[in-house]
Amino acid sequence: MSSRRPTISDVARTAGVSPSTASVVFSGKAAVAETTRQRVLDAAASLGYTGPDPRAASLRRGRSGIVGVVFEEHLGAAFRDPVKTLMMDGLADGVAPLGAGLLLLRDHSPGGTEPTLMTAPLDAAVLIGCSGMLRESLAVVTARGIPVVVIEGDAGEGIPRIALDNREAQRQAASHLRAHGHADVAVVALPVRAGWERGWIAHDEPIEIDVTRERLAGARDVFPHARIFSAAGSFIDEGLAAGRALFADPSARPTAVIAQSDLLAAGVIRAAEEAGLRVPDDVSVTGFDGVVVDGLAPYELTTLVQPAVDKGRAAGHAVAAMLGGDPAVSIRFTCDFREGNTTGPVTARAAEQPMSVPR
Repeated sequence: MSSRRPTISDVARTAGVSPSTASVVFSGKAAVAETTRQRVLDAAASLGYTGPDPRAASLRRGRSGIVGVVFEEHLGAAFRDPVKTLMMDGLADGVAPLGAGLLLLRDHSPGGTEPTLMTAPLDAAVLIGCSGMLRESLAVVTARGIPVVVIEGDAGEGIPRIALDNREAQRQAASHLRAHGHADVAVVALPVRAGWERGWIAHDEPIEIDVTRERLAGARDVFPHARIFSAAGSFIDEGLAAGRALFADPSARPTAVIAQSDLLAAGVIRAAEEAGLRVPDDVSVTGFDGVVVDGLAPYELTTLVQPAVDKGRAAGHAVAAMLGGDPAVSIRFTCDFREGNTTGPVTARAAEQPMSVPR
């Protein structure tokens, strides 16, 4: 028996049709009589033909059909974040007209065995700018001459950026707390740099990750002396650990907490409950993202709702434009403030606590 892969010509010969007719059956680009279509499919099944060879199609197009998406963390951890999941849904929609697939990559390969930006056959790359290694990844991509789009990061002049009004949005949440009489406010921030371990940060701490820095600037616009605890990632467990640190000393508990993600906010609320605090009577909590957090009921977070799917889709459209030889524009999305039941006025019990001293 021959080990040669059957071709569309073999299928056409067996079905008694022209190669172009057989090709149309598999491409779906034109209507074919049902009897003819079935005859072609039966012939393909008898020959073990499963469709056009994707390698041949790639050679004809001069492309791999792959768009690389670069994350900073382990991919399993990345998809615990619903914002990234929604963004990937939008990105897949955006590149669908190209017939391209997404290859998920880390910005570094600790074991040296995974596909990387340096080795993977890519037509384009999308860098998730929350990573502190954005510049390093960008240098690799540009050295290869691969079109690149950045989501939530500043890659410099000439690189399309899909951004969010992080500073303005976070300022809105902070202003909401101030309007409720809060003055002693703490911030639970996203990581300040790659490889960051959770902990308190000083006011002069250099913030290398754009999203963290912009959201922190928005909070400081309203509460310039707020204490800041930076988590190791956007996870409920990290928010829980941060909340435990904030509420450990009953004499220095803040009356409100600004969390830089909804997952962090959910963890802070759990920590408040552990400490015997009522939300929002004893402490108000705000989030950021507007995602569904399982198990948070009966709480509805006061948060900033960001268009995560639209951000991903815009990045996909930018990739498609560049691969088509057209310019890609940078886009800046806005958030919608949504008031839930996790914030409220400073109560007499909360106001009795001494003002926390900024670290």
